Amino acid sequence: MAIAREQTQAPLLLSVLFILLFLLQFGYSLAAAEKENSSNPSVSWSMGRDKNDLRKGSESTESLEEDGDEFTGGFSTLDSMLQWAIGHSDPAKLKEKAEYTEKLSPEEILSKQSEIKELMEKLKMPSDAELMKIAIADLNNSSSSTQERLHALNELLVLVEPIDNALDMDKLGGLEAVIKELEDIESEIRTASAWVLGKASQNNVVVQDQVLGYGALTRLMKMVQSSYTEEAVKAFYAISALIRNNERGQELFYLEGGDVLLQDMLTNSSIDIRLQKKVVFLVADLADYQATTSANDKNNNHMLSLLSDRVSLKSVVDLSVKRDLDLQEKVLMAVRSLLHLAPTEARDLKEFCGLDQVLERMRVQLEDLASDEDIGDFVRDLETLRREVQSLFHQKLDQATKSPQ
Repeated sequence: MAIAREQTQAPLLLSVLFILLFLLQFGYSLAAAEKENSSNPSVSWSMGRDKNDLRKGSESTESLEEDGDEFTGGFSTLDSMLQWAIGHSDPAKLKEKAEYTEKLSPEEILSKQSEIKELMEKLKMPSDAELMKIAIADLNNSSSSTQERLHALNELLVLVEPIDNALDMDKLGGLEAVIKELEDIESEIRTASAWVLGKASQNNVVVQDQVLGYGALTRLMKMVQSSYTEEAVKAFYAISALIRNNERGQELFYLEGGDVLLQDMLTNSSIDIRLQKKVVFLVADLADYQATTSANDKNNNHMLSLLSDRVSLKSVVDLSVKRDLDLQEKVLMAVRSLLHLAPTEARDLKEFCGLDQVLERMRVQLEDLASDEDIGDFVRDLETLRREVQSLFHQKLDQATKSPQ
């Protein structure tokens, strides 16, 4: 979309460039001409700036903004637009145009007033809020085709990334419109909707609470079990974004059977590796939150039930067998986080999960990969993490050995 806009704007920008060159090269003449014609309002071109600003001519590079509105579409000021246009123009033609402008009188320069205003109006792109309204209207329009709704969701996916835009979504009716799409018969629409909700909720407690308030979590948890891999991955991404560092979100997650869902997913070796990574990462995140906050007793109990399941614990450790360094990193992070929790049994990790052997096998693998120029730095960082986990594990194992049975 950005490329299309650039292509559309290029001819207009080049036209404005030549006019701007007039103004930059003949600022003094422009000011003089304005002074001579100050009694005639038709030649006053302030665009929100007073006459003192105009008299600065080429000495001023402030933006020429009307009513404080910034240019959108990548140009916040006329100066930045000028620089872009210069960089995308033929130097020979620019020189020719510059020579032409030297022959113009101040009156001829001022006559460009209406042309400048017209071109500037054409260059103005809709604001993010306006684009969001258009996309939301398409979602709410019952006659919109699947492709039109998918396009609207893809637009929102980009627009909600800035926190301020995400905060505006509910005010514009966007959250309800997107959540409604989670029920669509098309997997592609459901997937895109979950992705938008996850993106908007990420690290944004206000949006998290708003989405949770609409009851979207229940639907997302059902979508995780979809036979469509992409839908399951994006739904789990949205769930993680909704409950991360959000006690209320975690409480609702557990009330919906979130601990059972995690156990099922951890023990299911056939699920997509991207989903496995997200599950293990969420386990680490929930454990970290549990260790650093005074979460309520209900959440504690649910987390304890997850940790007391030795099969689930072993499933986390066993994922390190896969020769995917990113997954191995997430497994190490999860084990480290779990070791920080008092209820985690070091004996189970040793005797039932075979963590010692897993860490040694990983050490050998990383040693072999350390000389690889492409991934050497990452491998060394991973080895540092592995050593940290091994040290923490042995410390906890020693404590368990010294404590009474």
